[in-house]
Amino acid sequence: MPPQVRRVRRKRVHRQRFHASKGRTAIFAIAVAIGFVAGFLFLSYVPRAYSGWREARLLKRANEYLQQQQFDDATKAAHEILASRPESLAAFRILADASEKQHRPDTVAWRAQIARLQPENLDAQLNLASAALRFGQIDAAQRALENVPPGNRDEAAYHVVAGWLARAQGNDRDVEEHFAAALKQEPENELYQFNLAVLRIRSGNPEEYNDARATLERLSKIPGFRAGALRALLSDAVQRDDLARADGLAQDLQLTQQVTFADYLLALDFYRKLDEKKFSAVLEKIKPVAARDPRDLGALIDWMNRNGFAADALKWTEKLPAEITKSPPPAIGIAEAFAEMKNWSRLKRWTRGGSWGESEYLRLAYQAFSSRLLKQSAAEAEFDTLWRAAERAADRPESELVLARLASRWSLGAEAERLWQRVAKHPPMRREALDSLSRIYRGANDLRRLLQVAKQLHESSPREAGLTANYARIALMIEPNTEEAQLKAREAYEAAPDDLNCAVTYAYALYASGQSPAGIEVLRKLPREQLLDPHAAVYAALLLVDDNQIDAAKEFITAAKEGPLYPEERKLLDEAVAKAAAPPPATSPAPAESSPPPAETPGSSPQPVASPNA
Repeated sequence: MPPQVRRVRRKRVHRQRFHASKGRTAIFAIAVAIGFVAGFLFLSYVPRAYSGWREARLLKRANEYLQQQQFDDATKAAHEILASRPESLAAFRILADASEKQHRPDTVAWRAQIARLQPENLDAQLNLASAALRFGQIDAAQRALENVPPGNRDEAAYHVVAGWLARAQGNDRDVEEHFAAALKQEPENELYQFNLAVLRIRSGNPEEYNDARATLERLSKIPGFRAGALRALLSDAVQRDDLARADGLAQDLQLTQQVTFADYLLALDFYRKLDEKKFSAVLEKIKPVAARDPRDLGALIDWMNRNGFAADALKWTEKLPAEITKSPPPAIGIAEAFAEMKNWSRLKRWTRGGSWGESEYLRLAYQAFSSRLLKQSAAEAEFDTLWRAAERAADRPESELVLARLASRWSLGAEAERLWQRVAKHPPMRREALDSLSRIYRGANDLRRLLQVAKQLHESSPREAGLTANYARIALMIEPNTEEAQLKAREAYEAAPDDLNCAVTYAYALYASGQSPAGIEVLRKLPREQLLDPHAAVYAALLLVDDNQIDAAKEFITAAKEGPLYPEERKLLDEAVAKAAAPPPATSPAPAESSPPPAETPGSSPQPVASPNA
């Protein structure tokens, strides 16, 4: 073969080999790329797919556990989901539902997580607020409602939850307003009708009362509302001494399937007013029923103590087995019966030994009180030691509240004040605590501390005009010209101009700022009989005397003297009496006939202002 041909062939073979090698390289590169992509997809997608499959499986299992009320297993499955997916909304919902059905406080924390993930969701915020209210976390409920978008605050559900929050805060006016707003949004909703009617059955407004009563009578025919409506109607009938109506209601209530032992006690209230023989028969019928359950037994003993039957309670319980009566709640009721009978030696023996478990603080308190009343040697030291132990044992808000009530009832001033200050730190109980502290400081005429409490009460329920007026009036007593006091007095009057307390406070504020005539105009709008109330009469007299209307003031001075007054009001009355008794200022001699009459200047010859009821 010629050399030229061989060279051509070699070049052709080289080219073929080069192209083959290049093709293999390209195929290899493509294969590597495909493998890389496949590996990437496998490493990223497959774990996610598995994770999603596993989460769905766990979620299904958790929901099944929840439906079967296997709450611990449902909780465990939900926590497994959170371990791989910390922001799982479904897991948070399972945890919230499981803890809620077990009545556990951590419900609030799980509802808070859901609300955090769904900040614009109305149900999420309302569920959080409701859970917080259920477990006494008033501040958390308040924050949840504040997070509800403004556009959702006209919803009926929002007003219902806001109403329950207002009730927990002791703000009765807002409770009614929210419940009324909810019913306005959904007028056919029977639950909303019931909520509002239960409130308004106590109303002093005849129209509201009649509407509420008619609503409850209608709802008493509906199974779901029957027991609740009958309870409200029976309470109303008993309070109004409408015994014929109460008799029928009591019988209807006892025949309902939802009747409770508390309903029997409500019936006892009625039968005691109706017929002594029938009452005694019903009481004897209830006693063996109560003895079956320690809680019912304790409730009946407590009812007997409150209604003057402490001696009968002691005679009856002495016949019951000791294993029933030696532990709370019956043991507490028996201790209270000894206290009602002032049998301090038996009270001390009853509370000397044993343990009352969560109510141990009450055993110590009754032991302390009996020691003080027996007045034995070293009684005061023993009382102090035991009472301090009782305060330490009262380590829950509910226990502090019960102990504070006992201290107030037993007139233990310093101990009651100390406990109520502790109770006031807990929002659900704050209103009662502040009211109690107010009574303590009022009794001691401690205006400075009374002002602090009045301010806290106003801040806890700023739309309650009466509380605003109380705060303003006490502030005016201490510093009459403070801008805050003047502003609050006017605010209260504008909110409730027909309220005696608000009107009198605003009139006093005008007097303090040198505007007695304007204050008299405010008082003139009130009915005469209201102004003759001793407390109101003080201010009417003060303003009239300040405006030189001495004769008109005398009637109110007399009315004020005839009634009990607060010390600061007594001081104001003495001031008015002294000013009224003072001789009129000397007048200058009349000018000679030839002299020109003096020029008339504003205020030089004040015209008399009519008395408030002229």
